[in-house]
Amino acid sequence: MAAAIDPATRRELHYGSRVVDCFVDRPSDIHAMLEAAVAARPGAEALVCGELRFTWAQLDEEVRRLAAALHGEGVVPGDRVALLLGNDAPFVVLTYAVARLGAILVPLSLRDQTPGLRHALVQSGAKILICEPEAAEVVPPACETPALVRRFALGKVEGFCNYHRLLGADPEAAPPPAKVDEEAVATILYTSGTTGVPKGAMLTHLGIVHSATAFASFMDSRPGDREGVIAPLSHVTGLVGGVHKAVRAQATLLVMREFKASAFLRLAAEEKLTHCAMVPAMYNLCLVQDDPANHDLSAWRWGGYGGAPMPAPTIERLAQKLPNLKLMNCYGATETTSPVTMIPPEFTASHRLSVGKSSYGAVSVVMDEDGRECPPGVHGELWHSGPMVVPGYWENPEATAKEFAGGFWKSGDIGSIDADGFVYVHDRKKDMVNRGGYKIFTAQVESVLAAFPGVTESAVVAKPCPVLGERVHAVVVSPEPLDEAALAAHCRRELADYQAPESFTITPEPLPRNHNGKIMKRDIREKLNFVERA
Repeated sequence: MAAAIDPATRRELHYGSRVVDCFVDRPSDIHAMLEAAVAARPGAEALVCGELRFTWAQLDEEVRRLAAALHGEGVVPGDRVALLLGNDAPFVVLTYAVARLGAILVPLSLRDQTPGLRHALVQSGAKILICEPEAAEVVPPACETPALVRRFALGKVEGFCNYHRLLGADPEAAPPPAKVDEEAVATILYTSGTTGVPKGAMLTHLGIVHSATAFASFMDSRPGDREGVIAPLSHVTGLVGGVHKAVRAQATLLVMREFKASAFLRLAAEEKLTHCAMVPAMYNLCLVQDDPANHDLSAWRWGGYGGAPMPAPTIERLAQKLPNLKLMNCYGATETTSPVTMIPPEFTASHRLSVGKSSYGAVSVVMDEDGRECPPGVHGELWHSGPMVVPGYWENPEATAKEFAGGFWKSGDIGSIDADGFVYVHDRKKDMVNRGGYKIFTAQVESVLAAFPGVTESAVVAKPCPVLGERVHAVVVSPEPLDEAALAAHCRRELADYQAPESFTITPEPLPRNHNGKIMKRDIREKLNFVERA
């Protein structure tokens, strides 16, 4: 069967001096992806969110309505429009309304607080903000955001205009789609800010179209498929790997407000879900809190995951319960418009700790501290290049100069690439434990912990030690009490003596994660009163 999207690529010059592999057949910009879907499938279902169901023609009408309304509020090409919204229909509609106007989307996280929101709104110079009513109380006051000329809330909130005012616009009054250069900034996504002040990564139309096409091509997404989105739409996985990927593939978008294992499985069965991406812990919860075999999930063909290795027992149990499900590890970041690597499903079990091979157009290399490429199997810092890598950070030339070199983004991840091209991410630079000179990759220890019965997820962090500098401490999540002595013995059997955790925190509470699903080890260290490292 022929691929739904032609993956042919060619080398092109972009961003001034980068020569990168791009898809030959691609839409010119984000809004062109929607136009193609509307033209090809006007009466087919495009968006399902709760009780709301839109065909592609209805979605396009709503996009034009909101574009007309925003245009009436003075939004012109290049203006920034900020969204402080959860996973719901308004987020999807506004994403394409902003793109139609040639403006720039600035998604903000509902989990952020006033200082972070103030930074993003001021630094981006956002002109319009649209937010959830519950989030309005943490939005900084008008005197602190002088560029913000209009504030809208999805309900009645003092000091905010009602979003329903925008819904009264005439779709026919929408201006024609703006002509934008594909290298123009489409979205500013603020990094999670694990160190220092968050930086606004400039995702371009080219990068988003390329990544959406890569996802759709690799996962064989086709018109009529039904793609679930659980990851927050305010971050790269939900926005690019979810919304834009589904629109590029002309597949129905099933937007889920939040993840609850049983509710997800019921919805997946009822809506005949075909594709979905989740963190490994979510797959594990589907097995622990429910039984996938109790639901008709025969339509579910592809399951993406990232942020952590998939535990071997989880892979095995999913294969038993869902034999038609192809599991695929994806690796990327906000700065790479995600993804840069993907693993073919046939290698998921045999190369469980690998994040796959380079995706379409991506180039990943391992560099030592002197800026020299490392031989196969030798670990160093992973650098990434390609049309999906952002050109830099919004109005932050210092950070751009520091973190980009020769068209490559320096990821800060310690990894290696084997002789067959499989990429491995061993740790973040700042998370690696240094025990008396022995370097310990926490991902390796966490993989061993995941194999112990009852462990849902885990995080290994450095515990300060006056003698050795750091020791290995493991935070282990389990819904039921664990035998700590047995867990420690299991680790000693599987790991070198210096790698095995010397202390444990066992808790039923889930680990803190950032908005892209990655575990926030800084928060864990702070809660444990461990010294935060630079």
